[in-house]
Amino acid sequence: METVYLEITVISYLVARMSRDLQVAAHQQTTIEWWEDHRQKFECFISQTVVDEASAGDPMEVQKRLAKIGTLPLLPFDVESRELAKAILASGAIPPKAARDAAHVAVCAVHGIDFLMTWNCKHLANAQIGRRIEKICEASHRPMLIICTPQSLMGV
Repeated sequence: METVYLEITVISYLVARMSRDLQVAAHQQTTIEWWEDHRQKFECFISQTVVDEASAGDPMEVQKRLAKIGTLPLLPFDVESRELAKAILASGAIPPKAARDAAHVAVCAVHGIDFLMTWNCKHLANAQIGRRIEKICEASHRPMLIICTPQSLMGV
């Protein structure tokens, strides 16, 4: 079974009240459809970074996010993951202000995750950044994961 790491934007879109912004609402609907109809085709994971992000903000929203991720296995942000995250940040592929995004990528690469699922197209699901991250992973002898949106993993 292929593996998927669920980044916080996926969890947030899954539980948030439907947006009035049509593009965001479409992403939310796609996320819900993936969760309900396609999730069982994958082994899903998160990390403590996702738990930390899910735990911030409005208490009602925190409760909903934590309920969704409560049973998902945690991947450790171990020494190897920290080192790879530092290398990603040092390269400039992901800016220091988005250090958690580098942590998501590093955890996935170190633990051999197939897909990092996200709606963060600024720092993660971005083809140009993906190429830079791929080079860093190769230099670290880590397989490159595929960074994608839920729509990419809907199957046919």
